[in-house]
Amino acid sequence: MHRVLKQALGQAVKWEILHRNPCDAVDPPKVERKSMQTYDLSQTAQLIQAMRERRLLVPVLIAALCGLRRGEIAAVRWRSIDLDAGTMAVIESVEQMNDGTCRIKPPKSGRSRTVSLLATIAQELRAHRISLAQDMLLLGKRLTPDDFVCLHADGAAMEPMWITQEWIRTKRKLNLPRIRFHDLRHAHATHMLANGVHPKIASERLGHSKIGITLDLYSHVMPGMQEGAAARVDAALQEAMKAAAKPKG
Repeated sequence: MHRVLKQALGQAVKWEILHRNPCDAVDPPKVERKSMQTYDLSQTAQLIQAMRERRLLVPVLIAALCGLRRGEIAAVRWRSIDLDAGTMAVIESVEQMNDGTCRIKPPKSGRSRTVSLLATIAQELRAHRISLAQDMLLLGKRLTPDDFVCLHADGAAMEPMWITQEWIRTKRKLNLPRIRFHDLRHAHATHMLANGVHPKIASERLGHSKIGITLDLYSHVMPGMQEGAAARVDAALQEAMKAAAKPKG
């Protein structure tokens, strides 16, 4: 509320309706962050196996292995995926309105991005496309590049709210911690950072507008990264010192 009000009154200053923004004199409230719950790699593998034969499999794969947001997942079309190059272009997002209707809009950051696909999900998407094409033929339709990747059994596009509701129903049956669907995106980010991916690369992959957002959200992963970095630098320094100590000639 403070952020929205400050922005609105800031616009009033630009329009010269106000001489100054009253919110400049008010400190914003401090938001206490709850501890982030995600799945580790072992739990992610268990999740993928548990999703077999479920229509939610592909949304789960894209969230957990590509880090896309729910609306971005619902908006991915086959024309945006190049399985030979192993890339997925994130250029749209689906927003579901209060009346249940959906509209296409740009991604949250306002910028499109290209995500490199893990070999695992590229293989899964190849199999999914074949299966989906067969299902569409039974409905008397042909699968086209303009079709969405995530479809219902009747060929209709999956809505963001349906993905969330189906996840809530499904996770009750899993022998895994009960996290939000959005937390699968956090899991992907944590996996990247914990395995030495540079925060800048992770930030671009997740579609964050600034690297500071990534560093702030996943600061809990940073201590382990620093320890690993320190160990690598120390090992390199020790080798350099040994080389310098050897007699020359």
